[in-house]
Parts: sequence; C-alpha cells; structure tokens
Amino acid sequence: MRALPSAPVDKVIVTYKSQAAEAGSNTAAKSDTAEKAAKTGEKLSFERRLAGGGALVDLGDSATKQDVTEVMDAFRADPSVASVEPDIRAYAMAATPNDTDYAKQWDLFEPTGGMNVPPAWDKTTGSGVTVAVIDTGYAAHSDLATNIVSGYDFISTSADARDGNGRDADPKDEGDWNATDGECGTGSRASNSSWHGTHVAGTIGAVTNNTKGIAGIAYNAKIQPVRVLGKCGGSSSDIADAITWASGGSVPGVPANANPAKVINLSLGGASASCPSVYQTAINGAVSRGTTVVVAAGNSNANASGFTPANCSNVINVASTSREGNRSYYSNFGTNIDVSAPGGETRRATDTPGTVTTPENGIFSTLNSGTTTQSAENYKPYQGTSMAAPHIAGLAALLKSAKSTLTPAEIESAIKTNARPLPGTCTGGCGTGIADTAKTVDAVTGTTTPPTGTVFTNANNVTISDNATVSSSIAVTGRTGNAPAALKVGVDIKHTWRGDLVIDLVAPDGTVRNLKASSSSDSADNVVTTYTVDASSEVANGTWKLQVRDVASGDTGYIDSWNLTF
Repeated sequence: MRALPSAPVDKVIVTYKSQAAEAGSNTAAKSDTAEKAAKTGEKLSFERRLAGGGALVDLGDSATKQDVTEVMDAFRADPSVASVEPDIRAYAMAATPNDTDYAKQWDLFEPTGGMNVPPAWDKTTGSGVTVAVIDTGYAAHSDLATNIVSGYDFISTSADARDGNGRDADPKDEGDWNATDGECGTGSRASNSSWHGTHVAGTIGAVTNNTKGIAGIAYNAKIQPVRVLGKCGGSSSDIADAITWASGGSVPGVPANANPAKVINLSLGGASASCPSVYQTAINGAVSRGTTVVVAAGNSNANASGFTPANCSNVINVASTSREGNRSYYSNFGTNIDVSAPGGETRRATDTPGTVTTPENGIFSTLNSGTTTQSAENYKPYQGTSMAAPHIAGLAALLKSAKSTLTPAEIESAIKTNARPLPGTCTGGCGTGIADTAKTVDAVTGTTTPPTGTVFTNANNVTISDNATVSSSIAVTGRTGNAPAALKVGVDIKHTWRGDLVIDLVAPDGTVRNLKASSSSDSADNVVTTYTVDASSEVANGTWKLQVRDVASGDTGYIDSWNLTF
C-alpha cells in the first residue's frame, strides 16, 4: 500500500450560520476574517466564496500546525460560525497494482514499448463493459473467475468441439491440440493445446489488486468467453455467428445473449485475398449495435491485406510491437493496419522457430498447464498479434466505460489519433503508432495529460570501434535548477553484439552514472531503450554526454541517436 504524502494546511473553510451576515456578504466575511487575524496574530485573508456557501480563508504559506489550530479554534468560538475545517489535499489513487507478477508486464508500463496504462486507472477501469473474447474458450483460472460472465460454444461440429456435441452454452476450452502431423491439412504439425483464449482474456480483464498473478488492462470489465476455435481451428460460419451473438444479435437456434458485449476481440485469422461477406455482414451488424470489433493483423510478416478478418472494414486492425518498440519480426503490416500494440517477442527473429529464448520480452498472461486437456492453472509469456489485439480491446473497454456514449467509430478514432510514433522501426506500415492508453482516455474525458517536458536530442552518428570508448554530447540550455529525479535517457545504439557495451551518462560536472554493464552472454543486436536515472543532484544546464565503451573484439556499431527528457 502506498503512503500518501503529508501536506501542510494553509487554508481553512468557514461556514457561517444562515442568519449571520457573513453567510451572504463577502464584505462581512472579509471583516470577520480581519477580526480573527487581529485576535490570533496570524496573517489571514478572505480568498473567495465557495459554491456551497463556505468562505475560504488563507493562512499564508508559513502557517504551522499550531497556527492552524489556533485559527480554527477562534472561528469555532464565534457563535455565528456553523463549522470550520481544513482545506485538505487529495491525490490520484492509481497505485501500482499488488499483483505478484505485475513487474513482468512491461507491456503496460514501460516507456519505450509499453502502452502507458497505469495513469488511466485513475479515471476508468472498465466497469460496466463486457468484452467478448471470441477464441478457444475458457480454461478455468482463479485470476479471471470473478470477471467471467456466461458465454457460448459456437463450434458446430462435435469432433472439432471435443465435447461430444455441437453448439451449447458451455464455452469451456476442451483443448486445440493435434496428435499427429498433417492431421489438420497439408503442412499442419502436431502440437499441444494453446489455451489461447484464456491468455487473451487475462490481458484484457485479469482480476487486479488481488495479490496474485497479473493485472488486466480493463480489470473491472467483464469477460465473455465465446468458443469458436477447437481441433484444427474454426470455421468462418461459426465465427460469424459468434460475432453476431456476442454483440446482441439474433442467431437461429441459439438463446439471446443476456450480456451483450460492447467490445469484441478477434485474435484469429486466416489467409484470404478479401474479406468474406459472411464476416463483413456479421461485423457490420455488430458495429451497428454499438460494438467495437478489434482484430489481430496476423503473424506471417506479410501484408495484412491478404489475411482475414484483418482485411475487413469496420474493425480496428492491430499490428504487434516488441519491447524495444519495433514492429515485431512476425507481425503483419500494411496500409490497412490501424494501430499497433505490444505483442512481444519470446524469441528473436533469427532464433530457431518454436523456441523460447527471450521469455521476459513476451506478453505474460493467464494460461493452463495441460498439454491436451485442462490441468492446473498457470501463467506464461506468449508472442503474437493475438497478444497485441487484446491490449486494444482492453483500451476500448476503458474508453467505453469512461464515456458510454462513444460509438465504435469514435473509439477507433480516439485510439488512432492519440497513438505515439514507434520509438523503434516499422517497415511496411504499422498504423498511427503504439496506442497510448492514458492519453486516449484523457482525450475522451476532456482532460489533458501533463507535458512530458523538453526533449534534447543528438541524432549524429558516432562510430563504436572494437575496444574503444566514444561519446556523444547534448548541450542543455534554458532550464532552471537541477535535473529531474527521474531523468529519462533515451538510447538508440546499433551494434551486432550489445553485450560488448558499457553505457554511461556523464553529467556536466563529470559525474558518471552507469546505465548498462557489459555481458558476455548477451548476443542480441542493438540497445534501443529508455533509462531512468536520479540526476537531482546535478545542475540541469550544461553539456551532458552519453559515453559508450566496447570491451571486446569482433563486433562494432554506432550511436544512432540519444536524448534527454527534462
């Protein structure tokens, strides 16, 4: 639990009895304030009349607790005063969640690749909104259970459903494993169950501040599991009916949805040169009923125009970005991408397919440990545009909760307009950038996000040779006082073995602060990140340096750019 700061009281609120002259006359209230000032020896001043009728009296910045007590006692002793109380401070109550694995959720809070979610929780947490996860169904998980509402199983073929029947009211995930290669068509491979829908659901709406697991983006929203993917995937006819039902439309032979969703997440897709009419009709119907439809762009490192429902109209089409803020190596791209969101990279593009070499850079969420059928609940990192889409679905839920009158078009526009440029690279098109949760929520609620400060940048390339030390300088001017306690140091270094590098920030007075140590085991390319350092002991103005030392032979690179945010 976060302790609130202790702020001094320098004003009091005086409410006069209705019959007193001071209750309706500012002149009388000013006169009474002057009388109390003379009585207590304090420098009191009548500041203004409040909407509720009270008089705000200023004690000045130097008032002590004893002074405040003395002044309040003087007002209380006056028979014309009904009450007197201190003008106390209030604070935003969005504290860091106490979920035990929250620190692994870089995608929510890190400034480089994250989606700036926590500041939005002061204004909205998704209450009153249902999000339908049209996917593999639901594997029971205690970090989701209280946010789950009744869904439906739309898999019409019992063999694919693995539950002994066709469509029914039980969206339990029965597993999507394949026992042998070729079982699901030429080129298909044997695989374990993914529990994909449960992973997606956790990102959107995992129970939060329950001292376990993870935090959901819209953690007070409700999750509606709608099962369409089973053995060998799912059919467009089943998926289209699920879209219609989830959004409150009518499906022959299926009971009406008691909890229609205002957001639908479709982390699924297949190859198609155009959007099938069965999809487009269902999506148009959902949007006409006020439901925002979010779709994953696909994981083929190809143009999203060749995949569906990513190529349908009336959807928010989401590409994936990495922890470094680049387009994820697998993510589809193109002019029909609307926006990007963190989808992670559990391995690098050059690593063996199917391996997990960088789990810390994936999207950590709720899962199940069963290889075929359900077993114990757990958590694991996944990568994919399937992981990026629920970030946007969660944001859409936050927006709809914050302002219930928003239409799907307005939600899409707000998300796209308030996205920030990728700090890394994107070839082929990544929409308007990485969605910014807090900025988007502020935009639709009519509030403004405080400015991030002035950014000083040096974009001149500096070559880093083997076993050499180089530096790049930034002259900071026009600032007053000392540097921030949370100085942001943005670094973009291109290098073929980043473990060779020691990176330091050198203050104008020569003080060195280490940003990164060398590591013989870190063979990854490049350093593209933002460091936060306490530079509050340093004068802000002056020449700051980024110093980079290469401690080994065989790999070289260059400082591409770096910046300081004051």
